[in-house]
Amino acid sequence: MITLKNVVLRRGAKVILDIASVTLNPGENVGLVGRNGAGKSSLFAMLNGTLHEDGGEFYIPAQWRMAQVAQDMPETEQSATDYVIEGDVVLMAAQAEVAAAEASGDGDRMAHAYMELYDSGAHDSQARAQALILGLGFKVSELDNPVNSFSGGWRMRLQLARALMCPSDLLLLDDPTNHLDLDALVWLEAWLKRYQGTMLVISHDREFLDAVTDVTVHIEMAKLTRYGGNYSKFEDLRSEQMALQQTAFSKQQDKIAHLQKFIARFKAKASKAKQAQSRVKALDRMEKIAPLLAEADFTFEFKEPANLPNPMLSMQNAYFGYPPPEDAPEGTPPTVIVQNVSKSVLAGQRIGILGANGQGKSTLVKTVARALAPIEGEMIEGKGLNIGYFAQQELDVLRPADNPLEHMIRLVKEVTAAGKMGSQATREQDLRAFLGMFNFGGDMVKQAVGSMSGGEKARLVLCMIVWQRPNLLLLDEPTNHLDLATREALSMALNEFEGTVMLVSHDRALLRAVCDEFWMVSQGGVAPFDGDLDDYQKYLLDHAKRQREEAKKSGGSGQVAKAVPAADAVVPAVSASKALPQDTPEQRKLEAKARQQKSEATKPLRKELEKIDNRMQSLNTEKDSLQALLTTSTAPAEIAQTGKRLKAIDTEIGTLEERWLELTEQIETATV
Repeated sequence: MITLKNVVLRRGAKVILDIASVTLNPGENVGLVGRNGAGKSSLFAMLNGTLHEDGGEFYIPAQWRMAQVAQDMPETEQSATDYVIEGDVVLMAAQAEVAAAEASGDGDRMAHAYMELYDSGAHDSQARAQALILGLGFKVSELDNPVNSFSGGWRMRLQLARALMCPSDLLLLDDPTNHLDLDALVWLEAWLKRYQGTMLVISHDREFLDAVTDVTVHIEMAKLTRYGGNYSKFEDLRSEQMALQQTAFSKQQDKIAHLQKFIARFKAKASKAKQAQSRVKALDRMEKIAPLLAEADFTFEFKEPANLPNPMLSMQNAYFGYPPPEDAPEGTPPTVIVQNVSKSVLAGQRIGILGANGQGKSTLVKTVARALAPIEGEMIEGKGLNIGYFAQQELDVLRPADNPLEHMIRLVKEVTAAGKMGSQATREQDLRAFLGMFNFGGDMVKQAVGSMSGGEKARLVLCMIVWQRPNLLLLDEPTNHLDLATREALSMALNEFEGTVMLVSHDRALLRAVCDEFWMVSQGGVAPFDGDLDDYQKYLLDHAKRQREEAKKSGGSGQVAKAVPAADAVVPAVSASKALPQDTPEQRKLEAKARQQKSEATKPLRKELEKIDNRMQSLNTEKDSLQALLTTSTAPAEIAQTGKRLKAIDTEIGTLEERWLELTEQIETATV
């Protein structure tokens, strides 16, 4: 078990823990909660050995293997699959021992090394790694892409996959949901529920904590308090505790007032001086019950919109995507992500936008926000439409070198130039006061945005949006850097907002509280989702289950990738000048002829694919026999020879799988 007894932990001059004690038992899934800056990450640093206690006793079993998500941004040309496989430190050590044993020529050592390699899961390491990568939202076509080719958020997902790949007795997860969308989040929850070791997780996602934890440890005022149960249970228990504390404090204050009144009345009288003095001493001895210091919760509200056009927005046969790059050859078509959308956004609607990563949720929101132009079709805005847009990356609208006051002054100038100035305050003093409502007071109004935390940047973006008095809010993952208290404040503000909300978020508590209908962005289209978030979560889990079943049918381990359909493939570009073909007999004949021509063109590819499937089946059969032999053979020479053959088979299977993926992509391209 993990034990902290009267631990003192400092970071510089700041005391993080002050005579704090807690015990965590093996196999417990613990949620670590507390306000930003309370010391959650510092406690993790003590657990992993980066920080050391300044006092007290701290014990963690020496034999426990620890896994955690590295916070540095990986820089490597390795493929995503190879990078994640390297997270399995046990496998890496076994491979290193095999190489050393082969170099030594020692038969006994080689035999032991090959047995360790097999026991470490070398035979299915690629399948395990790819299952993790795909579960976290990557495409099949990205499994072999270099790590450096991905953006920062996707590289952090690879760091998470690498941590999950590592066999461990203790798993430390510091805000693992921050870079995930809802489908990856649901998958991660299911994975963590099956984790057999002890887990500590820091998260600002209430439903995620409820799903994966059974113990909650609260850091407050440099103390650790353990609560049995998940986050919701913790909130219930803590509110009861705070109510009892407030009652006890009130009673004590009444008693103190009575004692002080007696002292004040009779201290000067000789006949009562002795009794008065005893009451002074009683007052001094009385253990002070701390007053209920409610956390300084951040609250705000959206101002009433100046007008509410209805409909707010009308989309007619709209195609959304990205224009060709500036350096692309002339005539390069745009990339269409979502196509043929005909929908209206009405006043007062609260729409949650669902869909797997890469399907086009952010593309849809960016186009409505005017950050992207529609590739074709019509976007008709209601008169007086005023959009407030929260981009997924706050720095898209913030300047790192500028301070909050400069951001507000520039916003005033932009709104004035656009002729949209209403009754908003514009004087510098008024802007300072407005920033103060969002906890930007004192020196913070002059602090460069680049030096601020993610939560502070998110609050500044919210401040700028609220000041504009929008009637349509477009929020793309607004909670990524917000703590639980600020998320609650945002939820309350959105519920009281009188305009229209379109929300993309992986925070299910926020979606449940705010949205009363959902749109599903999937396979290049947008359609109403008939159900609630529980139905959507069930849909995601069923989809993942189907993928696993298809993987088993297609050949088992090592072939996870080919069993997963590329459901999030980008929709081919559509020319605005081409109308959809009519379903006539002549058209059907032409389509049948085209299909036959494509079938003939891909015939050699399919033949080669069939040969590869047969060869892989033969290799897997031989592999199963050799693995069975390893468990029964005792002769070192035979074990060493079997290990070498297994290694050669794994190498050949890997080569065949790469060719399999190439052929299937060529066939898919040829038949589009």
